Amino acid sequence: MPQLSAQTIRLLEDIERRIDPEIEEDFSRQWEDFLYDRTKEDIFSPRRKKTAPAGETFPKININDAINDLEMMLLSQLWNVSEQLESTNFNLCVRSNYGTGIMTSLFGAEIFEMPRDMDTLPTTRPLDDTDRIRAILDAGMPDLKNGFGQRVFAFGELCREVFRQYPKIEKYVEVYHPDTQGPLDVCELLWGCEMFYAMYDAPELVHGMLRLITDTYSAFLEKWYTLYPRNCKMNCHWGIVRHRGAILLRNDSAMNLSPDFYREFALPYDSELIRRFEGGAMHFCGRGDHYIDILSEIPMLYGVNMSQPELNDMEKIYRHTVDKGIKLLAFSPEYAKKDLSRAGGYHGHMHSTEGHAVLDTAPRKIHL
Repeated sequence: MPQLSAQTIRLLEDIERRIDPEIEEDFSRQWEDFLYDRTKEDIFSPRRKKTAPAGETFPKININDAINDLEMMLLSQLWNVSEQLESTNFNLCVRSNYGTGIMTSLFGAEIFEMPRDMDTLPTTRPLDDTDRIRAILDAGMPDLKNGFGQRVFAFGELCREVFRQYPKIEKYVEVYHPDTQGPLDVCELLWGCEMFYAMYDAPELVHGMLRLITDTYSAFLEKWYTLYPRNCKMNCHWGIVRHRGAILLRNDSAMNLSPDFYREFALPYDSELIRRFEGGAMHFCGRGDHYIDILSEIPMLYGVNMSQPELNDMEKIYRHTVDKGIKLLAFSPEYAKKDLSRAGGYHGHMHSTEGHAVLDTAPRKIHL
């Protein structure tokens, strides 16, 4: 095991002591029953039967320190686990937490760290240069250890090595896959807003980049799953979500596309990744009601995590998610309760974040 500070060892030992296998098995069983349609509640909100207060206090780690030091990253993630054990409804999980720019950094996008006082995950600067995009496409798949890649895998290796020394942590604290976004999001974050013009002016170039990104994405996650063999039965994300399948895609950029353009430029690549990783879920921010019917056609799409229901025609969302057996995950409790009286209800496919505090939510995507 690597040499760790006394503080890190104390936190590991405190978490190991506080994990109660019976409690965690029951909590996982609640989630499994929901995901596999064995619950009777129309709105699912899991509850840990007993919480486990921390034995001592530990300082929160600033994310700028964590992204530049593997042990600081471990401490920051373990700090989350310690808080999760004090909650009634958070999953125990950690991730290689390097923000939305992991995939774009592989292709050479400049990493941008936020001001320290923001305590916010880093991102990358878009290239805003179509000639550079052509050069990237000509160069082919990048080294998976470029940019943040090296740190992502090094942290995964560190967790694997350290957690082996703590049997309950190894079994009950999930190391879930890093934020690899989705093909369309990665393309926009790398290229910049010129990508949208290119969909009209040079669609073959856009498809070429999406093809390269999808292939790189697959290779990156396959490498990750050599560290943590994929479990397609049930996976954590953000502490507040569990889903079937081995992948959670992000599709925030799709809010800018027409339904026809979503079908052309996003659907084939999203579908391919969900199929390759034996199912999964989709996250989007903002508006998605204009393409939700197309999204819902993807085989093995088991869940949707969306924000801002107030920006969407929620009846259309419901018709193409819960009415089709697709779970709505970490949904607004306000809207879940308000719309419960709709015809047919939610058919047991609604997960609400009722009672959840914010511990490790999805990072904001910031364009520079």
